[in-house]
Amino acid sequence: MSTAPDLHPASFGKVAVLFGGRSAEREVSLKSGTMVLAALRAGGVDAHGFDPAWRPLEDLQREGFGCVFIALHGRHGEDGTVQGALELLGIPYTGSGVLASALAMDKLRSKLLWRGAGVATPDFEPLDEHTDAAVLVERLGLPVMVKPACEGSSIGMSKVRRVEDIAGAYALAARHDKVIIAEQFIEGIELTAGVLDDSPLPLIRLETPRDFYDYEAKYLAADTRYILPCGLPADVEERLQGESLRAYASLGCRGWGRVDFMLDREGKPFFLEVNTSPGMTDHSLVPMAAKHVGLSYADLCLRILALATHGAGGKDNIDSHAARGAHVE
Repeated sequence: MSTAPDLHPASFGKVAVLFGGRSAEREVSLKSGTMVLAALRAGGVDAHGFDPAWRPLEDLQREGFGCVFIALHGRHGEDGTVQGALELLGIPYTGSGVLASALAMDKLRSKLLWRGAGVATPDFEPLDEHTDAAVLVERLGLPVMVKPACEGSSIGMSKVRRVEDIAGAYALAARHDKVIIAEQFIEGIELTAGVLDDSPLPLIRLETPRDFYDYEAKYLAADTRYILPCGLPADVEERLQGESLRAYASLGCRGWGRVDFMLDREGKPFFLEVNTSPGMTDHSLVPMAAKHVGLSYADLCLRILALATHGAGGKDNIDSHAARGAHVE
């Protein structure tokens, strides 16, 4: 992996780092954004923090921001809404566009699309208060994962081992979303594939003594194990990286992101989700994988930003940014 493009910091213009927001992942976003902001400033970029929970997005245009680094997670930041607003404002931004962001955030729709595209994903069923739990278990087996369709960071998610616990898991998930899914649990290895400039980073194997890789395991626990190199044969890792890119590209994602999947006991991957604005904290996986190939945290931030302003990741926005201020009769 090469270092960041040789771009003068001034070439980025005035950059807003969007963090915080109003989602259930606000605290994680604040951590990500604070680290990104510090790294960009240390690299000489004219970067400023911007929390859309407290400020209107129109201020970005009013105050002359030339680019946005999206460090928001979850709703109103990772689901296509802020991307659409930035498209209307004509300001380039990091990461995937409107449609890909919306699809990736919605686990039900992404899984339906993957099923149609031939990308393996665990069997699933929509879940509501009228679902017959016994019939559901007959179809999906036990244990089963119950999760909100449009939340991240494992918020509202449960691993259910008994039929009688499905109602409680549904109630927990329903606090966070109107659409809930039950998903077949895949026994095997949990892996994640970072993507940068539409190329795969090394796979990371995740291990936790907890029941599953939940919020605490991701952000708080000291006993979560991140195994890098992942321990798989090189040819197997390369194959899985390729399949991860296929899952990523099938949703229309671009620039950078992270693909999460399970590898079953027969060596078959089952894709869980794509994160289009992954965490950038000191526990986060994309910075960890980038560091493994010699890319520092600061250079990673510059690479991501460069994709929005100079590279393929932000190509759709370059034309609109050039047209900012154009008068239309």
